[in-house]
Amino acid sequence: MSVKLSERLTRLRPSPSMAAIDEIARLRREGHEILSLTVGEPDFPTPPHVIEAAVKALHDGETRYTSAAGIPALKRAICDTFRKGGLTYSEGEIALGAGAKQLIFSAFAATLDAGDEVVVPAPYWVSYPDIVDLFDARPVIVRCPAAAGFRLTPAALEAALTDRTRWLVINSPNNPTGVVYSAEELSAFGAVLARYPKCLVMSDEIYEHFVYDGHQFTSFAVANPELEDRVLTINGVSKAYAMTGFRLGYAGGPAWLAAAIRNLITQDTSCANSISQHAAVAALTGDQSSLAINRAQYEGRRDRLISGIGAVPGMRCLAPEGAFYVYASVAGLIGARTPAGETLQTDSDVASYFLREAKVATIAGPAYGLSPYLRLSFATTVEVIDRACAAIAAAAADLDGIAEGT
Repeated sequence: MSVKLSERLTRLRPSPSMAAIDEIARLRREGHEILSLTVGEPDFPTPPHVIEAAVKALHDGETRYTSAAGIPALKRAICDTFRKGGLTYSEGEIALGAGAKQLIFSAFAATLDAGDEVVVPAPYWVSYPDIVDLFDARPVIVRCPAAAGFRLTPAALEAALTDRTRWLVINSPNNPTGVVYSAEELSAFGAVLARYPKCLVMSDEIYEHFVYDGHQFTSFAVANPELEDRVLTINGVSKAYAMTGFRLGYAGGPAWLAAAIRNLITQDTSCANSISQHAAVAALTGDQSSLAINRAQYEGRRDRLISGIGAVPGMRCLAPEGAFYVYASVAGLIGARTPAGETLQTDSDVASYFLREAKVATIAGPAYGLSPYLRLSFATTVEVIDRACAAIAAAAADLDGIAEGT
């Protein structure tokens, strides 16, 4: 039977991150030992008090629908959490979702029409442009090369903005590069946006607790208080508290937008998972010591990965200032020949070669809008990092024609 899908859906690609999970699972089922540096998922255990809160919610019968706005205790906890970071939101300015991704999806669904534009700096998180395109709007990709530190500049932002721009997306700390924008940089963006009053700002701050080398995290709305009625601040518990499977994200923004997102969610998932909401209350209000402990471990893993990749001919990388990814250039490997006589023509070819020959899984640059790079996650153990780097180095040593000086 032939079934016609909507034209909109035919444009939608699977998430590269989710596709990587599926491919790794398939290879492991076939008996291959795969070292994965792909998915940005903390390998630390969820804090015990969070697990206890989830179990208690189950035993207490908290297994029913909640309001789309969330349980009162969680709304209060989110407002308090934002307040500690310098942001003042009322409960009516909060939205909950099944992960931050649902909130991003819903915010775009609520505001985008055909012909609207969304400015997305590249490298970007894989889903931003695809979600924009799904709603018949146009992602305006602004390339931020390594020579500029993978950073958006006010001049590049100004050049991308038009009277059709509906959103600017800012992700700091950034996935995949680890860029952390300073308060001064964010204020400079705000000065540009002041001339474009129709442009909203989506500030994705899901990695805010993982910042290294003395860098300081600043929320976009804190750096630009005069724009607070145009900023949607996205966050959640997945990364900070190792709760990816709980699927609980939250956002703060103008009341009209939060209400629109909640309205959409009533027709989508109805509400966030009730058990996850109770667990999130414990995460946000309970013992926070795991944040500093995990951050320190990530920083050590980052240094280990940078050292290992830096020793591979044809590869180089900048030290990420935050998040838990290295965006490594493989420019020196493009054009190299494999032992089988194949030529590596793209970063996707390089990723495939390392998966096939080194049994190391990475994600190639096209998923993030800037090539030739591989994203390598250090949200894994030091043992996996060391073994993966050694395997990549051995596979690279088998190549012929690696470019010099890279």
